[in-house]
Amino acid sequence: MKVGAVILAAGSASRFGGGKLRADLDGRPVVRHVIDAAVEAGLDPIVLVVPPSDALDGLDLAPARPVLNPTPEAGLSGSVRIGLRALEADAEATPDAAVILPGDQPRVRPDVIRALIADAESAAEPGFVIPRYADDRAPNPVLACRRVWRLADELAGDHGFGPVLSAHPELVRRVPLPGANPDVDTREDLERLRSKGRASTTTEDGADVS
Repeated sequence: MKVGAVILAAGSASRFGGGKLRADLDGRPVVRHVIDAAVEAGLDPIVLVVPPSDALDGLDLAPARPVLNPTPEAGLSGSVRIGLRALEADAEATPDAAVILPGDQPRVRPDVIRALIADAESAAEPGFVIPRYADDRAPNPVLACRRVWRLADELAGDHGFGPVLSAHPELVRRVPLPGANPDVDTREDLERLRSKGRASTTTEDGADVS
């Protein structure tokens, strides 16, 4: 299964006070952590949905390909659609699935992404595959197989695939996983991540390798 990525990075970060995705965490910008996790997990191509402002100017975003969302104020739903359409632009290179990654979740783990892919590969007709964390109820990132991409047309406002997952439970597979995947919504959230250091990762046999 060829799997690409859509990283959502066009938000205004109003609760953070602006500049959230370029804020430093462990010597790297927040969004760089997400890009690096996608690369380490083997996702290709990687699309990064960006705003029309200069919010990410000057950052090393490679190998992600920036794609403009001209109206980010319309909400997250538009960024999801724009990212998936960008993956479809080259019909011959369109991946079989896409992992949708919020750009403000710098502790997202490559092993989580690989677990979602492995589950999708084992399913007869996979649709969506999401994590079920032991310590976090947030279902991110979301793996969306190509056959369900057009359900993004049902999205509206500041929502990702959450409402679609609720409306179409028959299409959703959940993978139990350890740990959590916290958002950085505020400066306090970022300080908590800094104080905790790098989140623990877990090997397939359950051994802590942090």
